[in-house]
Amino acid sequence: MTEKARTAEAQPQQGTAGEVFAAFLKLGLTSFGGPIAHLGYFRDELVTRRRWLDDRAYADLVALCQFLPGPASSQVGFGLGMMRAGWLGALAAFVAFTLPSALILLVFALSAASIVGPVGTGALNGLKIVAVAIIAQAVWGMAKNLCPDRERATIAVGAVALLAVLPGAFGMVGAIVLGGVAGLALGRGTGTPVGGHVMMPISRGMALGALVAFVALLLVLPLLAGQGQSLAVIDSFYRAGALVFGGGHVVLPLLQAEVVATGWVAPDDFLAGYGAAQAVPGPLFTFAAYLGGVLGSEPNGVAGAALALGAIFAPGFLLLVGVMPYWDRFRAMARAQSFMQGANAAVVGILGAALYAPVFTGAVGDMRDFALALLCFVALMAWKTPPWAVVILAAVGGVGLAVLG
Repeated sequence: MTEKARTAEAQPQQGTAGEVFAAFLKLGLTSFGGPIAHLGYFRDELVTRRRWLDDRAYADLVALCQFLPGPASSQVGFGLGMMRAGWLGALAAFVAFTLPSALILLVFALSAASIVGPVGTGALNGLKIVAVAIIAQAVWGMAKNLCPDRERATIAVGAVALLAVLPGAFGMVGAIVLGGVAGLALGRGTGTPVGGHVMMPISRGMALGALVAFVALLLVLPLLAGQGQSLAVIDSFYRAGALVFGGGHVVLPLLQAEVVATGWVAPDDFLAGYGAAQAVPGPLFTFAAYLGGVLGSEPNGVAGAALALGAIFAPGFLLLVGVMPYWDRFRAMARAQSFMQGANAAVVGILGAALYAPVFTGAVGDMRDFALALLCFVALMAWKTPPWAVVILAAVGGVGLAVLG
């Protein structure tokens, strides 16, 4: 079969935006377990059961989204919605998949201040402690996949060392760039194409416009941030969303640098919200809705959540649209693969640094807290307990520690 025939065979049938919304609302209500698990839910529902597309087209889209910065599972959902029902389908997929967890976390943000007493404060402390176990699991899994040799392991340690002397967003960007340059120098790319052809209703002109918008916002928003708190919030969350390589958990240190280091969100509130985000379905990036809701000054509440949510997802979607028509050529470049492998190794180091501070130092106050964190880690790693169940375990354990005094 020729490449042209295979492409025609993989071309998905068209549907409606309503159909897309219904399918992704179901996924948004039931997809627990993080981005890798989400991709499994998508395949089961949309490839196997509904037959919207075949495995080859799905694998191609997943390969592209994992290669780009941004929330991979949400980008895949956006792409699937577009393949099925055009731009309205893409919007329907994003809203339906994101809305359930965003609303839950916003309600938690608005009610967290009223949680008092040993039971309430103990449960919140448990949510901070479970973040230690979840981030440790993420570091372990990413290190095995992204740092399988001594060169990339060294890049990861170098990223930690850089952040030790240059903390904050600037140090993280520097670590990613230097990791990519180290990857180029080592020449880790194989030259084997990543994925294949993905069919999307996107012209080259539209793609170029999306790339220009991505870069322009990244450069212009910092200049406008001093003109008002709303623009400062958009700038901070947009920058965090633009620099996330390697999975949703990596957004933790980026957001911490943007909202905790600036004094917008208290460290305890940040960790409690991150722990709660593990117990809800849908994309981890909806943690931004919680942070927008608890910002210390306006915009906060519903308005802050909407601004933060839109800003953190925007760069990943602009990049997806911008790269799509050029993907076939770009994916075959060995130097591009080398850069990304080095950058991804640096991301492991960034997340490892975040595991120490603010996660461990902010959550573990004594040996009892450490024991609960270890219990949660063993439940995740050895017993393969679902993250939402471990979050409940940690909350109950935090209440128990508070009652014991």
